[in-house]
Amino acid sequence: MAGFGFTPPGDPNDPEDKKPSNNPFGSFGDIFQQFSNMGLNLQGLMAALSGQKTPASLSKEMIRDISRKFLSAHGEQPVSLSDLNSAREALNIADLWLNEATVFPPLPIPDTCALSRRDWIDSTLAGWEEIAKPLVEGMSDAMSSMLRENFGENAIEGLNLPGFSGGASGMQIPQPVLAAIMGTFMSSLISSQLGQTIGNLSTTVTGSNDVALPLAKEIRPGLIPQNCAIWGAGLDIQEHEVRIYLALREIAAARLFHSAPWLRDYIRTSIATYGKGIRVDINAITEQAQEAMNSGQLDPSNPESLTLALSGGLFTPEETPAQRIALENLETLLALIDGWIDSVVALAAKDRLPSLIRLRETQQRRRATKSPTQELFASLVGLEVSPRRTREASAFWEKVVELRDVKTRDEIWEEALLLPRGDQLSDADGFLKSRTVPDDLSGLI
Repeated sequence: MAGFGFTPPGDPNDPEDKKPSNNPFGSFGDIFQQFSNMGLNLQGLMAALSGQKTPASLSKEMIRDISRKFLSAHGEQPVSLSDLNSAREALNIADLWLNEATVFPPLPIPDTCALSRRDWIDSTLAGWEEIAKPLVEGMSDAMSSMLRENFGENAIEGLNLPGFSGGASGMQIPQPVLAAIMGTFMSSLISSQLGQTIGNLSTTVTGSNDVALPLAKEIRPGLIPQNCAIWGAGLDIQEHEVRIYLALREIAAARLFHSAPWLRDYIRTSIATYGKGIRVDINAITEQAQEAMNSGQLDPSNPESLTLALSGGLFTPEETPAQRIALENLETLLALIDGWIDSVVALAAKDRLPSLIRLRETQQRRRATKSPTQELFASLVGLEVSPRRTREASAFWEKVVELRDVKTRDEIWEEALLLPRGDQLSDADGFLKSRTVPDDLSGLI
């Protein structure tokens, strides 16, 4: 078995190793090359070492390229004039119906309201980068902290890292250089994961806002005709009815995101809180890696196996209490968003879409097995958005309307502090009473 960690760059008695090297970075170039084989963005590393950008900077180019390659493998259809007209008609109908189901004001329906899968990737790319950035920063800071705690600012000699079968034993690596390498590597890894996730999502999401996250800088509704057709295939429901249902969800999400602009920062802050809590224990990681090598899960001669191990959560740091709270709050918020959309659509279409019950059941079933938000956050932070929590949130919003009215329900979205906690979703009446100030305050004195 190849050595575990940095080992000498070669055998001095091997004539092949005596050939002049074309690597301008010498032994460091060997290290860079091994990380490059595992997905390191060398251009990003050079920029980090020169001070032009931080090691934690995500590579938008890598994210876009990987997502497009995934899409190319699965195919896409161009948007036709018929697609555009059908999408605009469905969105206009949905917009009209929703006026009775929410107090959030309507938004203009853009001329380009029908999107291809590639259009969706391009329009949401900046939003994905914004969401993932604090996680990369947390991982990069954790790696730098680990190196400083274990080695100070001194050069590091013969550091063992999983997946390296040759490179730097006996040579000194300046701590800032290794920190830049590791930070850029983690950035490259997440950029790669994100690109694959976005590419996969582009084949399933039905609209600009179907992920139930405020991704675009300018919130606008739009449908993806190719994916809408696939969503409704085999249901034995008329195409125009499926389109209107999906348009209702799309318009509802767009109105919510536009009327509650704080959602974007709240989501980012939750991920940042999680990221700041990341701690790296090099000894624990080394032990995990050794166990994985012994079991065959990690093969030092195969650089891709390290990438797969990392993306599969093999070396995921243990969560702190603050991180668990951040993830729980994020899960509740995502459930409240999806539940609100579901309940608003049901209210708007209850007497208008003959197949509404079947359409809702289909949506809930598909969310339970392949939720876009679950795919995203599972790949980034291991968060699973429970379908049960989403159903509870939908029932909560419906109960609020039953007990009060639509206006009261939508006013809860004015700020994060007004939202219910996860343990309050089963008691809408108690939640409403807790936020009501009595007319007579004498009893409180």
